[in-house]
Amino acid sequence: MASVHVVPHTHWDREWYKPFPVFRMQLVELLDALLDTLETDETYRHFQLDGQMAVIDDYLAMRPDARDRLADLNRRGRLSMGPWYTLPDEFLVSGETHVRNLRLGLRRAAELGGAMAVGYLPDMFGHVAQMPQILTGFGFDHAVVWRGVPRSLDAPAFWWESPDGSRVRAEYLPDGYGNGASLPTDGEALLGKIAAFRSGHGNRVGSRVLWMNGTDHQLPDPRLPEVLARAQAAGDETFEITSLAEHLNRAPTEDLPSWRGELRSGARSNLLMGVASCRTDVKQAAARAERWLEQIAEPLLAGWMPAPDWPGEFLDSAWLELIRNAAHDSICGCSADEVNAAVLHRYAEATRVAEALTDRALIRVLAASGQPLVAVNSRARARAGTVTAIVAGEVAPPDTQQISVRPAVMVGPTLVASEAVPVVLRAALEDPKVSRVELVPAEPADTPTRRWTARLHADRATPDIDAEELGAELLSIAGDPAATVTLETVRATATQEVLVRTAAVPGFGWRGLAPAPLGDHAVRAAGSGLTNGLVTIDVDRGDGTFTLDGIAGLGLLVDDGDVGDTYNWCPTVDETTVNRPEHVEVSVCEAGPVRGRIEIVRRYRWPERAVDGRRTGSVPTEVVTTLELHAGEDLVRISIEVENRSRDHRLRMHFPLPQPASGSQAGCAFTTVHRGLEAEGGPNELGLATYPSRGFVRAGGLTVAHDGLPEYEVLTEGPSPTPSVGSPDPDLIPTGDPVPSDRLGHTLAVTLFRAVGVISRGPMATRALPAGPSTPTPEAQMYGPFRADLAVHTGTRNPYEIAEDAFTPLLVAHLPAARWGDRGQAASALTVDGAEISALTRRDDGALEVRAFNPTDDTVTLTIAGRTGRHTDLRGAATGATFDGSTPLLPHQVVTIELDETQAETP
Repeated sequence: MASVHVVPHTHWDREWYKPFPVFRMQLVELLDALLDTLETDETYRHFQLDGQMAVIDDYLAMRPDARDRLADLNRRGRLSMGPWYTLPDEFLVSGETHVRNLRLGLRRAAELGGAMAVGYLPDMFGHVAQMPQILTGFGFDHAVVWRGVPRSLDAPAFWWESPDGSRVRAEYLPDGYGNGASLPTDGEALLGKIAAFRSGHGNRVGSRVLWMNGTDHQLPDPRLPEVLARAQAAGDETFEITSLAEHLNRAPTEDLPSWRGELRSGARSNLLMGVASCRTDVKQAAARAERWLEQIAEPLLAGWMPAPDWPGEFLDSAWLELIRNAAHDSICGCSADEVNAAVLHRYAEATRVAEALTDRALIRVLAASGQPLVAVNSRARARAGTVTAIVAGEVAPPDTQQISVRPAVMVGPTLVASEAVPVVLRAALEDPKVSRVELVPAEPADTPTRRWTARLHADRATPDIDAEELGAELLSIAGDPAATVTLETVRATATQEVLVRTAAVPGFGWRGLAPAPLGDHAVRAAGSGLTNGLVTIDVDRGDGTFTLDGIAGLGLLVDDGDVGDTYNWCPTVDETTVNRPEHVEVSVCEAGPVRGRIEIVRRYRWPERAVDGRRTGSVPTEVVTTLELHAGEDLVRISIEVENRSRDHRLRMHFPLPQPASGSQAGCAFTTVHRGLEAEGGPNELGLATYPSRGFVRAGGLTVAHDGLPEYEVLTEGPSPTPSVGSPDPDLIPTGDPVPSDRLGHTLAVTLFRAVGVISRGPMATRALPAGPSTPTPEAQMYGPFRADLAVHTGTRNPYEIAEDAFTPLLVAHLPAARWGDRGQAASALTVDGAEISALTRRDDGALEVRAFNPTDDTVTLTIAGRTGRHTDLRGAATGATFDGSTPLLPHQVVTIELDETQAETP
């Protein structure tokens, strides 16, 4: 007899087309009913809570007394929970976020009896190449996937390999996680549905049918055991209510096909690739929060704050916000506007926590340095950079660039004396910088004094203020209704804000800050552009594009229509595109020597909106692009600012490539992925080669780093033949396959934003069926001010270094009104070399932990000078291998090292 393994479950989106509080009410109803069912009906053997612990915590927040009931059912195998905390989107959050997500989920599940031993990936919009390595690092042998599986895999399961060779057995859900969602009332109808499933999917259905009885927000059906019994009596199928882990433990592993790398095909299920470019504000907020937490706050705290002072509770609170936002409907932006606001708020909270902790870490660094002014590096690589410092004086020292001056005496407003009384008293008594106050007549002594000056000495000296005497004198002056008081602030010295190019600052360390000689790499004017001896930029005053080292046409803005939704881009019927400005103004705002800036103002007329699939109306739109060049750097920073007043459109920036490209390389979780120029589509979704990247993309000799602008496309010269929805091309090149020599890419397009007005539409040119509800999302139109930041490099330097230089700057720690530091003094908390660093942090037990990865195709050596420790898996459990200061990293390998405690080293 054939067998059917039935897994009752629910797929639970914490927030989506309704906000979290509304969905939680439904969640409480579901779990209230589920617990009663499981405790009273032993034939309802099992229920799966969607592989994420957030479901449990959200329920316990409302039903804390249910904790023991949940734990008991979990320990007895009646419930399965975890291993994730939230089911994430894999491409739009960092690899480190995935690690913290699984760690939190497993820890919470362990407190209630343990987690489901399956890498459950039911509804992610594609899967990153390194997910098998992440899962095996947590001890998982099995994954379950739906979206992204390519046409060439025609089996119920396959071996899924990461680029390093790690692999898991991946169970394929050909109809998604809801093939058994709709439960008929009689057994014969159920047998008919299963027969249709087998017939429809052929080889993709195993000998044991996996029947996922559940779907989005679906409550358990107590009739399930009864209906299954009727079906078994009516036919030749055997039915068993089981867990996903039990099913997979009995699943065959012989003669399975293999797939290495990411899963991003739309051949059989919608990939929904447009989520990478909707609601860019969320992607930018995610990049900012992850950067402050992973790359700045944690490394500085780990390096310079001892274990007893580790602010673990605050870091955990920030990570919890990031992990909650990692849920696919949250980070992807395919949710209601109210949800999007909540997501942005959580990212802002996490960022503020990380910033505040960074300030405390900088105090520790400054104290350890013994210097008045230091530059601080939160990354592993020693690097120079441009920083801002506030120092004494009014004349910029050599090799610096003055931004502003605050003179020793600053004259403030003149007030009627009666109004000046509370102002002066408040400053005298509440401002800690003010040490004394002088009331000085502003007219000769032999004339009636009606004009006074209140001189506030803000020199941080020991206060010498008699409040009663000062108050009496002020009231006496105020007795004259015509008297006035001019406020004047007197500081101990004039100060100035200057830009400084630092000498190289050790990794995870500091260096005394003083101006480093700029030499031939100072920024200076070059005709109508700028140069620093390493790169030269100039601007085309006709279209506002720029030339970088002879590569012309960079930075072309291309605005086209978008009548899609938050899931997919869709062109308008008329395909109206605007890429030529009506007017261009170019001005050099700064000409060095530390920083140069060119401002490009382009004025366009963009269509106002789309009606019936066509763009209509006209809106004058001004886009300000600023090109920024720093002394000693081989990259150009780009910022774009626009007040968007158009709807239903997509804005991209184009970069012509120095050489034709057969593919691209892009940053991704724990690796760099290599992609071809086409994507595999299917009958329901057009295969568009718009891909996601983390941090950077490189093609044809050009690298573009970005701050939260994940979507890019390498455009071929001339029109690209693509299959229409409903008629897939069986020979379409899958992701990663080589491209024929006559189809080469010539332009890299980076999406700045897509402006759309609905979560999901019905049938459209790029997707045949809706992907969600038609909830209006006016805020997803990105109406209002918008800013984007990128950086461009034309050499072959490590792209991870370029992204760090552009968006993870050196920091400054200083005493008030500091003098220059000693440039010859420097120290490092940890000297790490040879690999990219994903984490430098402390675990809950206080142990110092380093996570490193090798994104290249070559074996490298990770060294941590003068340190010993042990290798661990991603859970933090020792593997048995020791670490003696260095270890080889195979291509694309991720390693975690627990270090023995020792003193910070000083070079």
